[in-house]
Amino acid sequence: MKTCPRFAALRDEYEREIGFLHSHSKRHAGRPAAKSSAKHAASAKARMARALSGHVGRCPECG
Repeated sequence: MKTCPRFAALRDEYEREIGFLHSHSKRHAGRPAAKSSAKHAASAKARMARALSGHVGRCPECG
């Protein structure tokens, strides 16, 4: 699937956020902050999927 630069930028932004949250969760394993970061990472993945599928539906270059 060919995508536009905006799609790639959107995906990169979400993947960076998910990576930060995931690494924070690993660093603070066993603490409440780790559990919170893991939950936020999971919700960020869902938000990314929703945002990217919405983008593909609206973008003439991607869709």
